[in-house]
Amino acid sequence: MELEVAKLIAGSLALLPLIGVAIALGMIFASYNTAVGRNPGAAELLDKKFFLLFALTEALAIFALLIAMYLVFV
Repeated sequence: MELEVAKLIAGSLALLPLIGVAIALGMIFASYNTAVGRNPGAAELLDKKFFLLFALTEALAIFALLIAMYLVFV
């Protein structure tokens, strides 16, 4: 039984980086909205950078989720 408890604790600790990912995504969205609000003409240029940053940040969350699932189920 102790092994199962250790696996659950390790899986929950592996999900702690999701807090940082949530903060980072909020900052990315806020800065994008501010930039487009100040300069709507630059929205097309900012879209590319925004989606790249969003995808890379979200990939960190997916990696953390995969590691947590691996720790719990394997």
